[in-house]
Amino acid sequence: MISNKNKLALTGGAAIAEALRQINPDVMAVYPITPQTPIIETYAQFSSDGKVATEVIQVESEHSAISACVGASASGARTVTATSSQGLALMNEILYVASGLRLPILMAISARALAAPINIHGDHSDVMGARDAGWIQIFSENVQEAYDNTLIGIKLAEKVSLPAMAIMDGFNTSHTVENLETIEDQKVKKFIGELKIKGSLLDVKNPITIGALALQNSYFEFRVEQEKAMQDAKKEYLKIAKDFEKISGRKKGLFEDYKVADAERVIVLMGSAVGTAKEAVDKLREKGEKVGLLKINLFRPFPAKEISKVLKKIKKIAILDRAQSIGTMPPLYMEITNAITHKAKIASYVYSLGGRDIFQKDIEKVFQDLKETKFSKEIRYIK
Repeated sequence: MISNKNKLALTGGAAIAEALRQINPDVMAVYPITPQTPIIETYAQFSSDGKVATEVIQVESEHSAISACVGASASGARTVTATSSQGLALMNEILYVASGLRLPILMAISARALAAPINIHGDHSDVMGARDAGWIQIFSENVQEAYDNTLIGIKLAEKVSLPAMAIMDGFNTSHTVENLETIEDQKVKKFIGELKIKGSLLDVKNPITIGALALQNSYFEFRVEQEKAMQDAKKEYLKIAKDFEKISGRKKGLFEDYKVADAERVIVLMGSAVGTAKEAVDKLREKGEKVGLLKINLFRPFPAKEISKVLKKIKKIAILDRAQSIGTMPPLYMEITNAITHKAKIASYVYSLGGRDIFQKDIEKVFQDLKETKFSKEIRYIK
């Protein structure tokens, strides 16, 4: 670790652990899984060294970890966890419980491929499998954003009473050392604020019921209210982003439009490949080609109207997914095509499944395809 005031050189896993140290949650229920393990290992060391007051609960599975988080959060504790891949899949039953009960749990995720065959490396299969579970999902391009989004994620979750996932790419970000700037502990504490709860299982003077039976009519109403809260998360995210900019100097948005304003061809993607894609855009711009990039930050709730507005003049668009939806088109492609209301030629690409590398030349080839190729609703694979 290299330290210069608030400047550190850390892996993504250590960066998230540092953000969690500053949050100092009441409860962290954990179970290790590659490539998430460095997050909880680092945080466990913080706990052992007395740097945090968190109750770290070591459980026997990821299902138990999220179940413990539900109990802790329902009891009024600021609660976090972390997982990856099969661990997130094992949590699936309880993901819906946490969101349906409107519990503001923060989950840090090192996104990873799902088995079978067994693969421990990064892609977005796990988090795409959970995209409709009612959790806010924020994607990180690099180590700095992994740190930033952990802080933003907990504040947003508690503001709208919904659980949130702060997502980074497994290994590409979780195990890569990069420079980042942290924020002073006191500023983070003020930014996060105190947890304000509307009800607690442990408040015996004001008893409440959590997880009661909801039959046809009442269940429907719960789901409508949950969707309203999710849509409110877009507005609250932007408000929180402005507050975050004041203490960090770093501007955040629902997405980042990189040289899109005058572009003729644009690619859309999210996660660690964005840095490589920006370099490709810069190189092609130097050659006089009008290309651009749209990076998605907030995937759930999906900012469809806002994206439609930014892309309204773009006639050729490529969507790059790091996941598949077996039997249909990939998830980000589906979101973008549903969002766009103007006539545009749109191509679907799938890349880096199971951690396969993607290079600058691959991104340049996509832009070249947009210039030359005939468009059809077929998935193209970047191999």
